[in-house]
Amino acid sequence: MELDLPMRIGHGYDVHRLTEGRKLILGGVEILYEKGLLGHSDADVLLHAISDALLGALALGDIGKHFPDTDPAYAGADSLQLLKQVAEKVRGCGYVVGNLDTMVLCQKPKLAPYVQQMRKNIAAACGVSTEQISVKATTEEKLGFTGEGLGISAHAVCLLVKDKA
Repeated sequence: MELDLPMRIGHGYDVHRLTEGRKLILGGVEILYEKGLLGHSDADVLLHAISDALLGALALGDIGKHFPDTDPAYAGADSLQLLKQVAEKVRGCGYVVGNLDTMVLCQKPKLAPYVQQMRKNIAAACGVSTEQISVKATTEEKLGFTGEGLGISAHAVCLLVKDKA
């Protein structure tokens, strides 16, 4: 039975360890920092959380199901390109992004100077306006693995609406 719901809500979460010798990419933006995120792709936790939220809203599994880290084709993959593919799947199911609300958790670096470009990148990948995309960042007051600077995590919540086209 196929559900024909006017709206769908999804939540995504991702986490990667910080390591030396890698670029730090968040929201499709290269951030100047001494460490980067460890992962099979570019390890963009923000875009991975968004992709999981979009896929989850439609009960399509998660990013690992669609772009497995066991597939050499995704080694070093640009997560903005993966997000574009996920957004195409969303449209293929008859939905569009109503809005995305995201939160990046990291102690360092400060992300405020990069947030607007992240919003633009995400909006372009999803085919929506920047007004539909929220990117926030917070520290964890030096608590836990993110607070200790061992990694970065991100949460994303999306609202998908039935495409009227």
